[in-house]
Amino acid sequence: MIVEKNTFFRSPKAKHMNKNSLIIPDEIILTKIYLVRGQKVMLDRDLAELYDIKAIRLREQVKRNLAKFPNHFMFQLTKEEVDIMVSQNAIPSRQHLGGALPYVFTEHGVLQLSNVINSDRATQISIRIIELFVEMREFLTDNLSIQLDIEELKKKLSNQDKSIELIFSYLDELMEKHENPKPRNKIGYKIEGME
Repeated sequence: MIVEKNTFFRSPKAKHMNKNSLIIPDEIILTKIYLVRGQKVMLDRDLAELYDIKAIRLREQVKRNLAKFPNHFMFQLTKEEVDIMVSQNAIPSRQHLGGALPYVFTEHGVLQLSNVINSDRATQISIRIIELFVEMREFLTDNLSIQLDIEELKKKLSNQDKSIELIFSYLDELMEKHENPKPRNKIGYKIEGME
């Protein structure tokens, strides 16, 4: 299992989160998105920080509403996954997580959290996080599309290389025939003395 910190995508803009000019640059949010078990997720502690609440309060709200968080919305990291995150410097240390195995939330889990936390800030930040997840998905889709187009061009060029080689082969044969012509048998009437 590989745990990756999201570093490949950078949005050029920072968004205003509410009327009070609360600004959280997209880059801050993007650095808190990890790839775990093949899914883009955010740690409960990071979400609590963005929502401006204590991580323990966020976990309490989730535990009170467990029915709203199926496994594809939220799951708890294993000790091995946490160790991998620490060893890959995705998180500074186990103490950074507050001593407990953290919960991580997928895109759908983040959306559900905004309903459970029930604060304007949580709602606004969750909306921006969802927008960033969508932008990342579009970026990856566009990137995949470009990669597929490049592969298609490579195939075409490979086929053209073969065609060009065949053309040069034919040209070589024609030039050889032109340089070393076979004597031709003359056809027609032969008149003696006219040759």
